[in-house]
Amino acid sequence: MPTPLRHAAAGSAYHELERRFRRLLALRDAEAMLHWDLATMMPRGGTESRSEQLAALKSVRHAMLTAPDMGDLLAAADADAGLNDWQAANLREMRRAWTHATALTEAQVEAMSRAISACEAAWRSARAESDFAAVRPKLQAVLALVRECAAAKGDRLGLDPYDALLDEYEPDVRAAEIDRLFDPLASFLEGFLPLVQDRQAGEPPVLPLPGPFPVEVQRGLAVRLMNMLGFDFDHGRLDVSLHPFCGGTPDDVRITTRYDESDFASALMGVLHETGHALYERGLPRDWRGQPVGEARGIALHESQSLLIEMQVCRSRSFLALIAPTVRDAFGGEGPAWEVGNFHRLYTRVEPGYIRVDADEVTYPAHVILRYRLERAMIAGELEVHHLPDAWNAGMQELLGLTPPDDRRGCLQDIHWYDGAWAYFPTYTLGAMTAAQLFQAATKASPDIPAGIARGDFRPLLAWLRSHVHSQGSRLNPRELLIAATGSPLDPVYFERHLQRRYLGVAAS
Repeated sequence: MPTPLRHAAAGSAYHELERRFRRLLALRDAEAMLHWDLATMMPRGGTESRSEQLAALKSVRHAMLTAPDMGDLLAAADADAGLNDWQAANLREMRRAWTHATALTEAQVEAMSRAISACEAAWRSARAESDFAAVRPKLQAVLALVRECAAAKGDRLGLDPYDALLDEYEPDVRAAEIDRLFDPLASFLEGFLPLVQDRQAGEPPVLPLPGPFPVEVQRGLAVRLMNMLGFDFDHGRLDVSLHPFCGGTPDDVRITTRYDESDFASALMGVLHETGHALYERGLPRDWRGQPVGEARGIALHESQSLLIEMQVCRSRSFLALIAPTVRDAFGGEGPAWEVGNFHRLYTRVEPGYIRVDADEVTYPAHVILRYRLERAMIAGELEVHHLPDAWNAGMQELLGLTPPDDRRGCLQDIHWYDGAWAYFPTYTLGAMTAAQLFQAATKASPDIPAGIARGDFRPLLAWLRSHVHSQGSRLNPRELLIAATGSPLDPVYFERHLQRRYLGVAAS
């Protein structure tokens, strides 16, 4: 849909807010690039100075956002009857950002930034050496500040501390709603996993693909598939980091992966996952660059875009049949291990494992539910950091029947808590549910999408996503956007039906 003209009859207060937020978001984008450099290029010795740079930027942004006259400007703009719907939504998002910011002092913001930088740097070494004790004091410092900030935001917003943190990533979503979605899904998966394992036990075994798989070949293959999906290398890059991510800005999207010369599958699907994030960023409304309403609509929706590409599309049989010859030729493979049937079994194999980012889509929610339960307990003061490894291992045994052999494959595997991202984990499974619901709506509305995917033409799918998701920015809240795009609010039944079709061959009902 076309974006309304920016210059409607809005008054001076609103336009002053637009000017200020344009500068705020430019500084935020600079901060994002410093984070990308830290994760990909920066030498280890730069940690201290980078910590100072990031803390300074966060402090400046916080001071700008909490300027004494900001509340008056927001109040004056609220009274402006000349705002169009995009401007009104922009004002709503401005007020949300201001409310979160004014809950904290500048000293808290700086302290949090420094603690996170120190903890993340310690985590990188601790993870490599599987030494949780080495990072534990710094994680304790981060958690203490997170609790303090969560309590302050909770008081400001009238929310439970965990809900106040969750509101940063998923506006207006609360833990009670997540429980209503996750609890039935957990019950469904508990009975579903054995059925899938029984079915796969009756299929031909997955034949391992013989390596090694040189990194340069893996990267070349990834770039080829990124181009097929529609990634714009004039406005983005592919690099390497310890933990894969998508960052940067809509006009300069940075995605990363990590390679393993004994297993190309993980890196390749990781790249395709991050490409889904990048396509969303590139599709955000250009006319609203530099304004809150032009930003992505929450982390769950962002995750839905990456999971729609990776799980709904790139692990489908039609897509795997399309790329199997290309992958085989890239690595010089031959024999039955490289045939499409084995290739499909490889990419849809269901097997409980220790590592979240390598998990199949049936067991993945268990990884998220574990982290969700643990972080809620830590924020509430019911679980202390020194008990985290034991609690993690007990939860893994309960949910997946596995006990991690070391902390690298346990509580050290994810960067999120060490990097200050608390209440982020639920968005992954919320995103998976959203992806299934959006993809079903897209294919129903545009029957040419599956045929396009089978021949490597993603334009029909991307056009639907651009129209119904990407171009909307933050104009609608997540519930409104999903209803507009699919006809109903988020419902786990779409995800459950997708799993039944793919893994049990159950026809859609």
